[in-house]
Amino acid sequence: MESKPLPTALYRASQVREMDRLAMTDMGIPGICLMERAGTAAFNLLCQRWHKLRRIIVLCGVGNNAGDGYVLARLAYLAGYDVTVIQIGDSTRLTGDARTAFDALNAVGLQVQVFAEKKLSIMDVVVDALFGTGLDREVSGEYRKVIEAVERSPCPVMSLDIPSGLHADTGTVMGIAIRADVTISFIGLKQGLFTGDGPEYCGEIYFDDLQVPNFVPKQIKHTVTRIDAQLLRSNLPRRARTAHKGNFGHVLIIGGEHGMLGAARLAAEAAARVGAGKVSIATRASHANLINLTRPELMSHGVETAEELLDLIEIADVVAIGTGLGQGAWGITMLETIKDLKKPVVLDADALNLLAKKPFRFEQSIMTPHPMEAARLLNMSIIGVQRDRFTTVQSLQLRFGGVCVLKGAGTLVAEPNGKIGVCTTGNPGMASGGMGDVLTGVIASLLAQKHSLVEAARLGVCLHGKAGDRAALEGERGLLASDLMPWLRYYANPDLLE
Repeated sequence: MESKPLPTALYRASQVREMDRLAMTDMGIPGICLMERAGTAAFNLLCQRWHKLRRIIVLCGVGNNAGDGYVLARLAYLAGYDVTVIQIGDSTRLTGDARTAFDALNAVGLQVQVFAEKKLSIMDVVVDALFGTGLDREVSGEYRKVIEAVERSPCPVMSLDIPSGLHADTGTVMGIAIRADVTISFIGLKQGLFTGDGPEYCGEIYFDDLQVPNFVPKQIKHTVTRIDAQLLRSNLPRRARTAHKGNFGHVLIIGGEHGMLGAARLAAEAAARVGAGKVSIATRASHANLINLTRPELMSHGVETAEELLDLIEIADVVAIGTGLGQGAWGITMLETIKDLKKPVVLDADALNLLAKKPFRFEQSIMTPHPMEAARLLNMSIIGVQRDRFTTVQSLQLRFGGVCVLKGAGTLVAEPNGKIGVCTTGNPGMASGGMGDVLTGVIASLLAQKHSLVEAARLGVCLHGKAGDRAALEGERGLLASDLMPWLRYYANPDLLE
């Protein structure tokens, strides 16, 4: 199977099931035909990824996902591979197309076997066809024992449609899940593959539409889309040769309580590296002059009162507040001063912690909470936030207005119209201090350059993640926020890229 760019549209499991139904009823494609295509696509990918493959074990449950597994197993067996098919659950429960695929498996002389963990030790690859997208309860019993055994095995794993145990809509592990090296998803990409636990459990994701005409997915109204690096090429054009710094806006970063000047400094430099015309910092007077020692392009102002801050706000195009702000009297004063501001504002870090204590709506804002900050803002647990990140980010947007960015694996961007973007750039090395400050500066810079709230948020998380991925090529562990700076500039100029 040739690797192709993934579609941008993401769907809930129920929406993909509706596509499946439309393909059969409106387009006249028999269900067993779709199952044969899924098994064939998966078999082709298996052969492509593991060239020296000889011994395959296929783990099947009792639903249509098992049917895909039976097809793959039959094709592999007929092609001369050493194939073992393990049946988990009572095969007499198989119905419809899955039963047809099971019977076809038996017809070529390949019989299912019961599970024994020792069989995994002699296999080259495991094919996971236990659960599909319909799983809505925690994995238990024999299924759990099998998944635990796969977890202990050194064999690589390919999951069909979705790793078994991963919730297709939320990306939450239902107690336990298969940790796949490769996942091939069919007909429509499931939104849970790309956020929450999804990125950890899916491995490399492939997609096959099973030759279902585009007419079918176009009938399904989806609200979730992937944000990938292609967005940068289409939204960051070459600058006009006659441009001057006034064309690219003035960003004001408010933050840097005593001991936290570095946060404001990171945000400000990121704003400059992404292309803001001018960047100012409003920080505590005792250390304001230190900024210019290391980055003279930034303008730094000692601000202790609301009146002093208002003077700076008046000449700025965009305000970003929260980086190293603190939650003391100074931080409270700074946040209260911008409450009624009509200019775009980026809210992060301690601005969000203060907002949780005294909530207000801000329609011209982009807020960027991580899960703990989101939990405070919604008065819920972090586990609750992560259990359904899509619902969480929508709740934040509805409560506080503007655009909401929920950071984490598969960062989400919730728009006022109900649409959600899922960012597919970024890596675990970015789980370090200061990365959020850099993102704040990136987004503020894009706002200053006349991008809308939605555009700035989507472009910002993509650019930030892409820069992080490039910096992480030298290793994820030990990656610093400041390591992103040269790559922010690099990817902010996609017209220069090959």
